[in-house]
Amino acid sequence: MLNKAITDLLTKMADDELILGHRNSEWTGLGPVMEEDIAFSSMAQDKIGHSWALFRILEELPEGRPADLNAFCRPEAAFKCCHLVEYPNSGYDFSLMRHFLFDQAEAVRYESLQESSFEPLQQLSKKVKGELKYHTLHANAWILQLSKAGEESYDRMQTALNEIMALAAGIFEPARDYEQALIDEKVYPGEKELYNRWLDRIYPVLVKASLNLPDLNAIAPAYGGRTGQHTPYLGPLLKEMGEVFNLDTAANW
Repeated sequence: MLNKAITDLLTKMADDELILGHRNSEWTGLGPVMEEDIAFSSMAQDKIGHSWALFRILEELPEGRPADLNAFCRPEAAFKCCHLVEYPNSGYDFSLMRHFLFDQAEAVRYESLQESSFEPLQQLSKKVKGELKYHTLHANAWILQLSKAGEESYDRMQTALNEIMALAAGIFEPARDYEQALIDEKVYPGEKELYNRWLDRIYPVLVKASLNLPDLNAIAPAYGGRTGQHTPYLGPLLKEMGEVFNLDTAANW
């Protein structure tokens, strides 16, 4: 049971980072200013690198598959990413708010894993600490700057927050069959605890930006991605991501 639970957790984390890394990479050459073009591209590369590291851990587990096959050769329903990362980049306001909400969630998750009883995750959490600090500082700075850049800019950031909050809450979809085993074995503290830590983390930034957190009691988290129920946006992205690799999965590049 514990091995299946760890596999489930690792797969969710790896899929989130793989898909969002590819989404963020779509801003390469299209950023609003050159500095942001470089920054978003760099952070996209970091995310795909984190995903690769998680797939490598999965590869070493019993019944593990090679990392590239796991990333590029699974059917859509076998992916466990949350809905938030699947959505296309409808605008920089959407992408920036997604960056802020997801990266704060990621930072909280990896911080919790520094005390994990599962050593490979504990070691990885320490390796990515510096990168995650840069990601969250970048997101915080731009949320504050754009929320104070005039009425139109503020309105766009508030609208993005309102639209994305339910998707972001879906990051913390509980694993009904496995979560208690992970908590009992001290692998991590569980999704409810991480959700509460995340709210504590994002709230002060939103207050400084004068952004209003939507009524959480009126929000239905966007669940389903963790059990293979995805948005219409994931399938086309997976096809594009795996196009070259699937030409010859046995080739040496």
